Amino acid sequence: MKKAAYFCKIPSMALKIVHKETEFSVGDKIKVSQRIKEGDKERTQVFEGIVLAIKGREENKMFTVRKMGAGGIGVERIFPLDSPTIEKISIVKKGLAGSKRAKLYYIRKKPAREIEKIYSRTFRKSS
Repeated sequence: MKKAAYFCKIPSMALKIVHKETEFSVGDKIKVSQRIKEGDKERTQVFEGIVLAIKGREENKMFTVRKMGAGGIGVERIFPLDSPTIEKISIVKKGLAGSKRAKLYYIRKKPAREIEKIYSRTFRKSS
């Protein structure tokens, strides 16, 4: 009996997250617009990629985004959700609805062609 009660207290992994009324989840392709200050100038930088993981609790939530850079080099960035530098997040493509994994770290070893299957499976299920 005590073991069952212990397992009920463990929180589930975060699969969805909300930022300024934009809800996205693990596996979605998103654009993150970030305000960058260089000296006395400010500019907006856009980072577009796949959400690999969501981690943390409450105000300490962070999400990891991976994009393919020039020459096929993978670039990952970890963004704090409540960062004041994030202007907006927009969803480019929805990933696999009801993803079975909370962390998609296996995508690091996959070629781009196989990663696109995530989105094609979602399109087939919704049709």
